[in-house]
Amino acid sequence: MVHSIDFKSIEGSDYKVLNMPIYEFRCNNCGQLVRLSFTYSEYDEAQPKCSNCESSDLKRLISRVALAKSEESRFDAMDPDSMLAGLDEEDPRSVGRFMRKMSQEMGEDMGDEFEEVVDRLESGESPESIEESMPELSEGPGDMF
Repeated sequence: MVHSIDFKSIEGSDYKVLNMPIYEFRCNNCGQLVRLSFTYSEYDEAQPKCSNCESSDLKRLISRVALAKSEESRFDAMDPDSMLAGLDEEDPRSVGRFMRKMSQEMGEDMGDEFEEVVDRLESGESPESIEESMPELSEGPGDMF
């Protein structure tokens, strides 16, 4: 997972640079995922500790690296023809794959409820069945189905 604390724009570009990365560790003592931020110069001298058990027996995890794009750049990159290629609106698996692809393109966390719906669609469950078991989806504006 890519994290940042501060963004600094690159002039003339829609891309942004992460000023202060967040490093991820797994505590070998309690198993807790630990996220710590250091400047690049602090990292070499840092002595990270688990925020849960205070152990310094941590294993550094390799996280994905990405460039953050502006909303305009994300929309420009979404070619409607390629995004809709292979979409079968009658197949829940196809709809689930499409929804996951769109959320990844947007680069935003859509929340646990969205992830549950997409997982269930990708497993072949019908939208109607999901909606019946999650009535809050059909309440108010912006119904999911």
